[in-house]
Amino acid sequence: MDRASPEQAGGRRCLVVEHAEPETSGLLGSALEAAGVTLDVRAVHTGSPLPADLSEHHGLVVMGGPCSAHLDDGFPTRRAELALLAEAAQTGVPALGVCLEEYQYPYPVQFFSLNTDLQPLDMAYMDVSPNTEPNGKTVVLFHGKAFGCYYFHNVIEALTGSGYRVVAPDQIGWGKSPKPDIHYSFQLLAANTKALLDHLGVGRAAVLGHSTGGMTAVRFTLMNPERVTHLALEDPLGLADYRAGIPAQSEQTLFDHELHWTDPAVIRGYVQGYFVQPDPKVWEPLADVLVRVTLSPDYPRWARAAALTFQMIYQQPVRYEYHLIAPPTLLVVGAEDHVVPLGQYATPAEAARLGDFPGLSAAAAQDIPRARRVVIPDCGHIPHLEHPAQFFAEFLPFLASQPD
Repeated sequence: MDRASPEQAGGRRCLVVEHAEPETSGLLGSALEAAGVTLDVRAVHTGSPLPADLSEHHGLVVMGGPCSAHLDDGFPTRRAELALLAEAAQTGVPALGVCLEEYQYPYPVQFFSLNTDLQPLDMAYMDVSPNTEPNGKTVVLFHGKAFGCYYFHNVIEALTGSGYRVVAPDQIGWGKSPKPDIHYSFQLLAANTKALLDHLGVGRAAVLGHSTGGMTAVRFTLMNPERVTHLALEDPLGLADYRAGIPAQSEQTLFDHELHWTDPAVIRGYVQGYFVQPDPKVWEPLADVLVRVTLSPDYPRWARAAALTFQMIYQQPVRYEYHLIAPPTLLVVGAEDHVVPLGQYATPAEAARLGDFPGLSAAAAQDIPRARRVVIPDCGHIPHLEHPAQFFAEFLPFLASQPD
C-alpha cells in the first residue's frame, strides 16, 4: 500500500492501518481522540483493496507491518507517539521503515547474505565504479552512528570522479541493513566487512571511517593490517575511553531513552548541532530521515539496535591500540566538534574533556605511528559535508600518496 500526502478525504483526514483487525481501528481511534487527534481510522488486511472512498489514496497516513495488529505489542499508543502520528497526518511527513525501504540512496543498493550471531541476515551496500579512468584502487567507507552510507554521497562522487571504486556498506544495525537483536561488536562489524570485500573480490583497499565508523575502521585495520593501504579517520569517536568519565548505563535505560527520542524538534536540533554554520540544505534532509523513522510501527526495533550499539561504543574502546595501527593515517577533525556519545550521563566537566576533539586528536596523533593530523577551522562533526573543499584537499592527496 502506498503512502500519500494527506489531503481531505470525505471531509476528514484518514489513518489506514494495514494488517489489522476492525477492533484495532476502534481502539486506536479512541486513543487518538483522547490525544486530541482528529482522524478517521480504517483497518485493512495487507494486499486488500482500499475502500472505495479511499481508492484515490487521498488523505491517508498508512501504518504497515505486523506490529500494527496488536496495540499491546509494540504499536505506538503512548501520548507522545500519538502526537507524532498526528503530526504525520497534519503535515504529510511520510513514515520510513526501519530498514529505510522507502528512502532513495544516491547509488544502487545491493545485499550480501551473511550469518551474524547465528542469524541469517542481508547486509546492504553500495558498490560504485569509477566514472572516469579507473586507477585500480578501492576505498571502503565506514559510516557513523546516526546515519547510513547515504550521507557519503559527495565523498563517493569525489572518489569515483578520481578513478576509485567505492564500497560503502550499511553495517548491520544501520541504514538499509537489518536491525537485529544481537551482540554488537566492532569485531563483528569488521568481520562482516571483510566477508563482503572477499565476496566482491577486493583485496587491498584504503579505508575512511567517520564518527563511530572511525572505531569500526580502526578495528578493521587492526584485524586486517595487510589489506589496508591508507586509513583516514574523520572526527572519529573512540579518541578517549568513555568508561573513564561516563557512568555505565543499563541496556534498559538506553533503550528507554531511544524509544522516547521521538520529538521532531529535538531530533532536528541534535542534527543541526553537528554543524558550526548549519546549512538547512545539508542538515535538514539528514534530520528528516531520523524523524520519519520514528513514525514507523517498528520503531522499537530501531530503538533497541540504537541502544545496543551505544553499549558497543561505550564498552569496546579502541584507544589503547592506536600504537598498533600500521598503515599511514590521516586524522581530520573539526575545530568545534564536541560530540560525546552518552554525554548526557556525564558531568559537564567530563563531557567537555571527552568532547575535546582538537586536544584528544593531538594526543592520538602522537600514538599512531604514521599519523598526520589536520584540524579544520570553524567546523563541527562532519567535515565532508560542512567544509567539503577543505576535507577533499586533504583526503584525496593522502589517498594518492604511496603507502610504503
